[in-house]
Amino acid sequence: MSGIMLKHDGWVVVADGEKALFLRNEGDAMNPNLEVFREMAQENPATREQGTDKPGRMHDAGPGHRSGVADTDWHQIGKERFAKDIAARLYKYAHSGRFDRLVLVAPPTVLGDMRKELHTEVAERIVSEVPKTLTNHSIDKIEDLLLH
Repeated sequence: MSGIMLKHDGWVVVADGEKALFLRNEGDAMNPNLEVFREMAQENPATREQGTDKPGRMHDAGPGHRSGVADTDWHQIGKERFAKDIAARLYKYAHSGRFDRLVLVAPPTVLGDMRKELHTEVAERIVSEVPKTLTNHSIDKIEDLLLH
C-alpha cells in the first residue's frame, strides 16, 4: 500500500465476510487518527455447519443415468449478503451527505462482492481500495498500513 491520503473526516471501511468496521479520520492526512463509529457483524459458520442435506441428484438423458448436483455454498452466500448489507448502509450514509471520501479495505473477493452492490453515489466517493484482510488488526496497525 503506497500512502493513501486520507483527509480529515475521510472514511475507511474495513470489512471481510463477517465483520465490518466503519472508521472516520479524526486526524489529518499526515497523522491519521481513525475512530470506530460503527461495527457490523454477521455470524457466518462454514457451509458444513449450515447445510444438512445430502448433495442433490438429477436424472440425465438416458436410462438409469443420474448425476450429482454441487452443494450450495451457504458460507459464500452469507458473505455476499453481508457485502450487500454494507453497500446498503454506505448508500444511506452517502445519500444523507455524511461522507465525501471513502477508502474500502477488504479481501479481493469481498471487495468484488461489495463493488457489484455499491450505488453510484457511493462509488463516486471511493478514493482507494485496498485488497487486504485487516479486520483483526488494531486501529494503529490499520493507520500505519494506510500511511505506508
